[in-house]
Amino acid sequence: MSNFLAWIASLPALAQIPFIVAAFLAVVALLIFFIEIAPRPGKLYTGIRLAVCVLTPVVVFLLLGSVAWAAIIAAVLGGLFFILDYRAKEGGGYLFQLFGFLGPAILLLAIGLIYPSIKTMIDSFYSGRGTFVGFNNFIWLFTQPSAVRTVINTIVWVLIVPAVSTAFGLAYAVFIDKSRGEKYFKILVFMPMAISFVGASIIWRFVYAARPADQDQIGLLNGILVAFGGEPVNWLANSPWNTFFLIVVLIWIQTGFAMVVLSAAIKGVPTEQIEAAELDGTNAWQRFINVTVPGIRPSLVVVLTTISIASLKVFDIVRTMTAGANDTSVIANEMYTQFKSFETGRSAAFAVVLFLLVLPIVIYNARQIKKQREIR
Repeated sequence: MSNFLAWIASLPALAQIPFIVAAFLAVVALLIFFIEIAPRPGKLYTGIRLAVCVLTPVVVFLLLGSVAWAAIIAAVLGGLFFILDYRAKEGGGYLFQLFGFLGPAILLLAIGLIYPSIKTMIDSFYSGRGTFVGFNNFIWLFTQPSAVRTVINTIVWVLIVPAVSTAFGLAYAVFIDKSRGEKYFKILVFMPMAISFVGASIIWRFVYAARPADQDQIGLLNGILVAFGGEPVNWLANSPWNTFFLIVVLIWIQTGFAMVVLSAAIKGVPTEQIEAAELDGTNAWQRFINVTVPGIRPSLVVVLTTISIASLKVFDIVRTMTAGANDTSVIANEMYTQFKSFETGRSAAFAVVLFLLVLPIVIYNARQIKKQREIR
């Protein structure tokens, strides 16, 4: 297989196109075969399914360069799958068809998610030279001051950014709801979402830029400070406040996302409930707390969890603005830094810690979605 791919890569660019198109058509034909043709009843199609279940794993394993005994085991497993499919309650061909639907997605998940996750967890127990070191990478991570600072910075990001972004987005959505020029106000706030994290970081680097006092200031903040008689400040060099100045960038970006989602949710709150609360003599704040907020709670959960995950994974902003200097590094940036220094074990350990931090948020979000489905 690798030789075949290398041969295609050696061809001129235009000559590669027919092979790529042919491979795409072959995949489409296989999907149609799995979903539409093979599951049909009859001895002929039963024989086809048996041949596919037994021979396909063998061919795949051999093409991947596997040994013969592995191919034989794959054929046995394929035969067991055929038996399960043949004896399925829904009839022969049902599991075959189901696997045809889910097979490509499962394969992509296995290659792009499951295998890298397992490989990363295994690598976290090895040094950069491939020596098994057990939990030493994790011990180093939680005992080195710089590494501990990195974890703390990440937690600070995930505590501040979602709360502030959601609060600003919600306040903005409430105040401009049904106001004149609403769509233009929304465009202004949502505009940073159209900018990449790197682009936003470069913009804010100019905002925070500092020059010596005897030179003209090109940074917005220092320009204002000097204009009022103050001294220029190197905003990104003073720890720990420099971390908060970086956090402002992500808040600036994510507020637009929170505003759009929550604004749509607010418009979905039944007007009858708001009018009933108004007739009961409640003021605007009471209507907001007792009617609007409960009505948009699912959207609030989605916004908070989405921004929390984005905060945990933040990399571009830190890398572009400070590269982690002056105690501003976060886990994602440190993963890259350690990998670049050939400390793959420590990089993997940071990745595992990041995964453990993200996991509770994902589980909570999944449970909230399940509850909403049960209510509906």
